[in-house]
Amino acid sequence: MTRSLYEVVAATAKRLPDAVAVELPSAGPPGGGAVSYRELLRGAEAVAERIAAAHGGPVGRVGLLAARGLVAYTGYLAALRLGAAVVPLGPDYPAARNAGICEAADVDVVVAEAAAARRGGDGWAGGRLVLALDDEEVRAAEPEGLLAPYEADPDALAYLLFTSGTTGRPKGIPIRHRQVLPFLAHNSARFGVGPGCRMSHTFELTFDLSVYDLFVTWGGGAALVVPSRSELFAPVDYLTGRELTHWFSVPSAVSVSAGFEQLTAGRPSALRHSVFCGEQLTLDQARAWHAVAPAASIDNLYGPTELTIACAEFRLPADPERWPVTSNGTVPIGRVYEGLEHRVAEETGELWVRGPQRFDGYLDPRDDEGRFTDDGWFRTGDRVRTEDGHLVHRGRLDDQVKIRGYRVEPSEVEAALRRLDAVTEAVVLGVARDGVTDLVACYTGRETGRMELVRALRGTLPIHLVPRRFAHLDSLPLGANGKVDRGALRRIVSEVNDGALA
Repeated sequence: MTRSLYEVVAATAKRLPDAVAVELPSAGPPGGGAVSYRELLRGAEAVAERIAAAHGGPVGRVGLLAARGLVAYTGYLAALRLGAAVVPLGPDYPAARNAGICEAADVDVVVAEAAAARRGGDGWAGGRLVLALDDEEVRAAEPEGLLAPYEADPDALAYLLFTSGTTGRPKGIPIRHRQVLPFLAHNSARFGVGPGCRMSHTFELTFDLSVYDLFVTWGGGAALVVPSRSELFAPVDYLTGRELTHWFSVPSAVSVSAGFEQLTAGRPSALRHSVFCGEQLTLDQARAWHAVAPAASIDNLYGPTELTIACAEFRLPADPERWPVTSNGTVPIGRVYEGLEHRVAEETGELWVRGPQRFDGYLDPRDDEGRFTDDGWFRTGDRVRTEDGHLVHRGRLDDQVKIRGYRVEPSEVEAALRRLDAVTEAVVLGVARDGVTDLVACYTGRETGRMELVRALRGTLPIHLVPRRFAHLDSLPLGANGKVDRGALRRIVSEVNDGALA
């Protein structure tokens, strides 16, 4: 019985040592950048030895500053091999944010892709020991057999992710091996992942959906097909040119691609399953994707990070004529996974879930307030209702929004804006248009150019938290209770054309 994420991969490497685990981008034909399961585990063992030797003692948490590449994958597995939790850092995050995550997570050592470490600026590791590597170095590394045999602990932390927080600081979400394993088993079986399957990899490691990319793939003995930067912006080229059998992304990838005229229909495809998660999937987005890959099934997954990646699912019928019609034009999130329980609060329509995938609580216990009931339900903050026997996502109870699938608490962005000398008051809204949600910041104070504001915010916020547009106002509208009237702000923003917004 598999008891940890590391055992998931080790079992596959034992069973299929020469199968392709990772296919890196290559100028040649598919398979040109292939890394076998034997090579992947060998590299992870060598990196684990390097970590242990550099740290000089038991390792509890390993920071990982790397994008898609061998340093990222072997570094992830090396941390798990040592029984440590992985703490992904953002290669494009401001140095102060990565340093804050290292501090909050109490990271022992950081494995970094050498180029990302150089780009990270000063102090991004918060004074932690950094082991900087490159892909060629990892691929050539040979382990010396210095580590003790691996012992799995299902109760140990597997990874620790940080999302936007209402307090103006990132919120840490620890996930244990026993909480993620049921998700992996369910989805590997549902989508028939096995040898010969070629899986997409659209998610950064700082996003929990990347755990699906890596471990659903490796648990089934499939190949993780790593896109080049250009392929990330041209999904049809990616899935057809690299002969993908399984696709997984946020729904906004469909709308963004359509906006750049990169959603070409009618090209031959090997795609069998299309899976979307991270934000609401609209029926219009589903239709646009169906035109690209009409033979592939389309599944909509739902779930907050706290319930370990996803906890509900809905598959659209193969015939679009039989697709459901919902009250808000979105694809249902369907039914909660077997093995989990759910309840819909009568007064608010909030979805509550409990069961083996539910996390135990936030890194900072103060963040637990109001998120759990006395009898163990996790309060998702998402409103749902049942339509034709399936759950439909109706939005948030609070102001939280999803930007390209990332959870964004507007209050965190507002706090960063208010720290700027030019800004007196600030309110940030999520505004949807053509299936894509962007942040719009309304502020008072000294009117300032958009790029000046963007540059200032990029010093403390990752790019997905930086507003796309800014509206300068003499004052913020207030409601009868004296609070900012967000509805009135939305009307103001909608009435102002794009050209008039900074």
